[in-house]
Amino acid sequence: MAKQAINPGEDARKVLVIKLSALGDFVLAMGAMKAVREFHPSAQITLLTTPPFEGFAKACPYFDRIETDGRPKDTRSTTTLLRRLRSEKYDIVYDFQTSGRTSNYFQALRPNPPLWSGIAAGCAFPHTNPERSGMHSIERLGEQLAQAGVGPAEGYPFGGAPMPDLSWIEEALRNPPRLQPQYFSLNGPYALLIPGSSAHREAKRWPEENYIELASWIADQGITPVVIGGKSESPIGNAVIRAEPRAKTLCTRTDLFQVSALGKHATFAVGNDTGPMHMATLSGSPGVALFATSESDPDHARPRGSNVVVVQAETLELVSVPDVLQAIQALGVVPTS
Repeated sequence: MAKQAINPGEDARKVLVIKLSALGDFVLAMGAMKAVREFHPSAQITLLTTPPFEGFAKACPYFDRIETDGRPKDTRSTTTLLRRLRSEKYDIVYDFQTSGRTSNYFQALRPNPPLWSGIAAGCAFPHTNPERSGMHSIERLGEQLAQAGVGPAEGYPFGGAPMPDLSWIEEALRNPPRLQPQYFSLNGPYALLIPGSSAHREAKRWPEENYIELASWIADQGITPVVIGGKSESPIGNAVIRAEPRAKTLCTRTDLFQVSALGKHATFAVGNDTGPMHMATLSGSPGVALFATSESDPDHARPRGSNVVVVQAETLELVSVPDVLQAIQALGVVPTS
């Protein structure tokens, strides 16, 4: 990559970061968010996001203010948002959502928009790589930052883009008991089962009966299978514990901080292409990630961490339990039978 020009936003006093959703994408953007904080250590940094991430973002040390109306539902709300963005007079905006919606925000701020990093036509720091849509989120955001003058002058080296870091959680929350496995009566080794996905992406879910069979195998290894997820995963969690009494379900019982904490202490995690799987592996859990390539490309969205194996097939019905057991063995976290 060619050497960058000096970033005229380097001395910015007011910075806006935009990241609206979804959970996995939000988590994968946290390395870029940290890089912005480090590049603008004295600036007031505001995050424009959506309500599901408000509590998590408020605890995060990268931001001074959190605004949650980034996806207004009507013309009046949109007008209110744009009026506020204009009046704030941000020195630079890092658009990590890079959607048509957020690019329209830039156009609406003309004729005197702030410096802007994103894909909006006419912005100061356009990420113009024609291959950007085929890049993993972490590398794509790293390159976007580099083109805005953030990071090494020569750009981030291959594999050197800013990685998400969730280690701030314990300190930010003062490590309360609810971040410990014992809070959930987990007093020995446990493995996380993460059977969720976006509600409208059922094809990204490994079949329920496979999770049940896997839970029994895990329990036979002396490890407690623990199902985590939201309300839509509760039926799977209940089915697992009915079939395998040694398992536990924590569906609807964990917030984002607790998902990260459980990942930090887990023996391993097995899950679909979903946000909590990203959080678990980035927090330290070895992981087996299940991908239906007809739905998503693991090269673009695979969980990152120090020890992650991807099992993929065109549809998840083609992924067998023995396939997953082999991947767990490859992690080196359970004895080979």
